[in-house]
Amino acid sequence: MVVDVKNVSVRYLLGDFKDIGVKEYLVQKITGTHVVKEFWAVKDVSFSLDQGDFLGVIGTNGAGKSTLMKAVSGVMKPQKGSITTKGQIAALLELGTGFDGDLTIKENIYFRGALLGYTEKFMDEKYPEIIEFAEMEEFEDRKFRQLSSGMRARIAFSIASLVDPDILILDEVLAVGDGAFRAKSEKKMMDIIKGGVTTLFVGHSTAQMRKLCTKVLWLHKGKQVAFGDPKHVCDEYDAFIRKNAQV
Repeated sequence: MVVDVKNVSVRYLLGDFKDIGVKEYLVQKITGTHVVKEFWAVKDVSFSLDQGDFLGVIGTNGAGKSTLMKAVSGVMKPQKGSITTKGQIAALLELGTGFDGDLTIKENIYFRGALLGYTEKFMDEKYPEIIEFAEMEEFEDRKFRQLSSGMRARIAFSIASLVDPDILILDEVLAVGDGAFRAKSEKKMMDIIKGGVTTLFVGHSTAQMRKLCTKVLWLHKGKQVAFGDPKHVCDEYDAFIRKNAQV
């Protein structure tokens, strides 16, 4: 197994100083109004992936999808359960994460590569491929903060998918950008599947899940509803969405 998630639960503390700021925290402590509440964003989730598996993670807003991806990537530590991964992880968790707005696109590509642990020599070899795939050659000297969300998505996806990871984590990145680039990204995803990279992909489109994924995980309010065959899980999820839309 390349990814093994066993009975994982992830908690947020609402009301601590990280959540409300140091000033408000001190005011509440002095006035005796300070209360910390627990919120379990992910509750007892388990699944495993082999080399080359493409997992789609679906669920409505607040289902815990992004939190789970942060835990798998190592950004967050679960309070319960265990996560085991084998190999290099490239994670695109939030658009703009790992980029500096005051650096150029070219500088950011090298910066992001360094954060992922790649050498300058490796990035020298990969840079032309990354900038070409993103279709951003003429903008390589533009500041990252000047880019549209679609442009940022192109750069972020290109880096994540072209740096040869063992495990690739994509959080809704294929939902951003124009139709032509989404089609191009989907084709790249199919190439990744054939190349044996284990991929975890968060999205809302069950049509995309059916087309790309070998397994699908459905989360609802932090809990695991279903895991397994894409058609079966997507059929159940679509039925759930239709039923709730009529309420």
